[in-house]
Amino acid sequence: MEGGRSSLLSIASIVTSMTAVAIGNGMMLAYVPFVLTRSAAPDWVPGAAVTAIAFGGLIGCVLAGPLIRRVGHARAFSCSMALVILAAVLISLGVHPTLWIFARALYGAAANTNFIISQSWLNHASDNHWRGKAMALFYMAYVIGLGAGAWLFGRIPVDGNLAPIITIFFTAVAILPIGMTRLPTPPAPAKVSIDIAMAWRSSPVALVGVLASGGLSMLVQGFTPIYAAANAVSQQDVATLMFVMQFGLLVIQFPMGSLSDRIDRRIVLVATCALIVAAGLAALVVSFDSLLLLMLVFALFAGAVETVYSIANAHANDRTDPADFVPLASTMLVAWSAAATLVPMLVTVLTPAFGAELFIYATMAVAVLYAAFVLIRLRMRERVPPQLCETFEIKSAQVPNAGALAEAKARAE
Repeated sequence: MEGGRSSLLSIASIVTSMTAVAIGNGMMLAYVPFVLTRSAAPDWVPGAAVTAIAFGGLIGCVLAGPLIRRVGHARAFSCSMALVILAAVLISLGVHPTLWIFARALYGAAANTNFIISQSWLNHASDNHWRGKAMALFYMAYVIGLGAGAWLFGRIPVDGNLAPIITIFFTAVAILPIGMTRLPTPPAPAKVSIDIAMAWRSSPVALVGVLASGGLSMLVQGFTPIYAAANAVSQQDVATLMFVMQFGLLVIQFPMGSLSDRIDRRIVLVATCALIVAAGLAALVVSFDSLLLLMLVFALFAGAVETVYSIANAHANDRTDPADFVPLASTMLVAWSAAATLVPMLVTVLTPAFGAELFIYATMAVAVLYAAFVLIRLRMRERVPPQLCETFEIKSAQVPNAGALAEAKARAE
């Protein structure tokens, strides 16, 4: 009984800690693009700040494992939190575009390290029969924390440095739950080993899906506040928009994921891409004067984008031998981070010429290309019977497959 209570307290401390981090992150995801778009910075700077997060994450996913093996989970967690605080301090110094881009890259590297550590600990503290529920709670709490941070952004003055100071506060609070509990030290996460050929052999649809979801997620989550601010949407309305978008994941992903447990996941992926295109077209048509309707449209937009990521991951696990889970997770992590860097970078370069709404067209284009690829694969390869499919789990593309290294290792054992 005592051991079970200890495990529950350990899991609660991890979830509480990362939810506090998410509140600060949600605030900065809205604050940074909003302020940069309203500032005298060049048009490419807000998009570059979005791209920097993914680029930093790519660096972080490669360096986190060696760091954890060298100093241990607890010290690495403190270091990554310190980097989040340092990034917020740099932003609090005033609007300096180059400095802010560097700060967002620093945050991206720290964020992936946080995810690897927290999910490694979560897998180690959870029993096998309820590990999936613990992971689902983690994802949901993190996404709700992002929404809460966005909502809080709308309630503070945008002038000055209060937003980064509040982010520093929540990040400091996040250190306490893990620092004050007796968490057992889990094994170091698996090495990030890239095996594109193996991932392609296991499931081309899953590999390309994770690539697509990297671009889709960073476009929708990163460029929406830029788009809203460029159309003179108020700070409070931008905050509400970002808040509502986070709950699109819960509304769209669960029913689509449940459906993918019963029919071919590839069919559900095509349907999800169709939903992305429909939501994108609606986003272009609905006027900013009908802000409530626009918020609902963007909630569907964001929810459908997140669903591509989670179903693609489930499809990969259906078709991969457990012995290959670790290299698969490593490959998917790097693939997601690379696409999340390159696609927003391209949109950032082209936005000054084509306008702030370019990200919507780019998102629809990625969805159409991916749906076409899935349809081609449907004609080439047999479906996996439902009884051989693994149970779908809620995942968020905003919490990339960083923790899958530890999760895959636990499952392989």
